[in-house]
Amino acid sequence: MNKQPVFPDEPQIPILPNMLTAGNLLCGFFAILTIFEGMGCASGSAEAFDCFQKATYLIFAACIFDLLDGRVARMCGSDGPFGREFDSIADVVSFGIAPAMLLSKAVLFDLPYPWMGWGVAVLYLLCAALRLARFNCMAAAPRKENQSSDFIGLPVPMAAGAVVSTMYLVVYTYETDRILNTGWQIVMALAMAGVSILMMSRVIYPSFKHITFKKKTTATAIVGAVIAICALVAFPWVMPAVLFCLYLLYGLLMRPWLTRRWQARIEAMDDEDEES
Repeated sequence: MNKQPVFPDEPQIPILPNMLTAGNLLCGFFAILTIFEGMGCASGSAEAFDCFQKATYLIFAACIFDLLDGRVARMCGSDGPFGREFDSIADVVSFGIAPAMLLSKAVLFDLPYPWMGWGVAVLYLLCAALRLARFNCMAAAPRKENQSSDFIGLPVPMAAGAVVSTMYLVVYTYETDRILNTGWQIVMALAMAGVSILMMSRVIYPSFKHITFKKKTTATAIVGAVIAICALVAFPWVMPAVLFCLYLLYGLLMRPWLTRRWQARIEAMDDEDEES
């Protein structure tokens, strides 16, 4: 008598959070299609710039979907391995392949030495994929006592937002014909390489997972979010780069400084208690 083959249990697929993840993936897909459309236009033309601008907006929209899907899954109590894997696949497309293609066509391939552009683009894409794989391994491990929910290394969506928004801020501000000169191309290539290294670094970045509607800081978070949204509407070219770069610099420079100050304050309080 032949035994029926045994298959692993099929994972549950929550509808709402995975629809948001699908929105992330589709934004990345359409961003890539739009970049291909821009590549078919004359280099430096208004048509090519419009296509790359639309691709930028799609990458920003993917960031919003990525911000929402995990929070919705936690609110619904439906976060699990399927959503984590699906989210990583979407992130590779939206925040790995799409930004690498966009920066390659708009900046990197026009560098004096083409191998430099290829090298930076490959470095960024590999670091993004490795960062996501490392995150999945750490998320699947058993949770330890007092384990932090913050990120180790710059999150991939923030890395993509930082390089894409900074590129368009530079283009919009300094170049009326929408073509970067060699100096700014080198600066953007170095910035993209630096962001790639930060993704695989051990710099700690906040995850905002601990922000809930039950804490006293909720009102402050809501006010900050409203101010940020109003600033984005009023200054759509400037504020994305400002917000993404502030997050990048917070983990790299501001957070270690604040941590040292808090530790010094705690130690001083302990010394006062011992003296008393």
